[in-house]
Amino acid sequence: MPATGKNGWTGDAHIAQETGLFNFDGITVYEKWMADHRDEQQPNGVFPSIIPTGGWGYEWGNGPDWTSTVAIIPWNLYLFYGDDRALRENYESIKKYVDYINLNYPDGLTTWGLGDWIPVKSQTPVAFTSTAYYFKDVNILANAAGLFGRRDDEKKYRLLAAKIKDEFNKKYLNRETAIYGSGFQTELSVPLHFDLVPEEYRARVAASLANRVKADGIKLDVGLLGTKSILNALSENGHGQLAYQLATRDSFPGWGWWIKNGATSLYENWPIDAKSDISMNHIMFGEIGAWFFKALGGIHPDPESPGFKHFYLRPFFAEGLS
Repeated sequence: MPATGKNGWTGDAHIAQETGLFNFDGITVYEKWMADHRDEQQPNGVFPSIIPTGGWGYEWGNGPDWTSTVAIIPWNLYLFYGDDRALRENYESIKKYVDYINLNYPDGLTTWGLGDWIPVKSQTPVAFTSTAYYFKDVNILANAAGLFGRRDDEKKYRLLAAKIKDEFNKKYLNRETAIYGSGFQTELSVPLHFDLVPEEYRARVAASLANRVKADGIKLDVGLLGTKSILNALSENGHGQLAYQLATRDSFPGWGWWIKNGATSLYENWPIDAKSDISMNHIMFGEIGAWFFKALGGIHPDPESPGFKHFYLRPFFAEGLS
């Protein structure tokens, strides 16, 4: 699951990890891969974009939008299994990584990353998506600190998370229009899915997203990072039917388009005749598999009672779903 093709691309792996965990008993594979992360982490906290690495990837393709694997994967293992081992083993690695970003980007916004890889057409700024992932990492670190009774760390990283959220909204949120950035699908769905939207704006930003998707002809206009947020943001905010329409349409671009054209696995690019980046068996766009469980099945782990000792069940019966 972590490896795609021959390479252990970090971004692909955290995007599709929930799909992996809903479908497979994957904890030992992921724990092993987290040990590889610790082996590859440089003393300054930096990871390469591919793990294990042949040496390249420390200078290209990494950044929080990809190498947030070090935080996201142990946290998801904790949610799904109620087992904090990976979180405990990687705590210092996560901390070193977050501290590196904080040191180099002290204003709370980071421009370090690859960005919304292979977008359909609209390109979201790297700083937008990388800062969202940085925010997620800091929150996971604060949660882990609380779990392990590390009160000073918990306080420090809760304050840092609040600062990142504040600076992100100052830079990107138009409070009059309830639109982030240029109003692209990725720009409207990422803040909703990553909990960056101030509560009083949530419904309006979700409506802006729904309106944007309709204006785009109910067609995807996202890259890899946007595929993690687009369906979830719609489904989690009262627009489940629109998410279903987006997920199932069989014209370009989308998953249905691939199926209509004979795909039996996920591709690496939206156009099936792309000249590059066109692996025909690639987990990269695989979040839709987890969306089936989360949005349609309505199955959500409870962070207060992980390992599905208690969980939420909120199924959505989409019109047209057999």
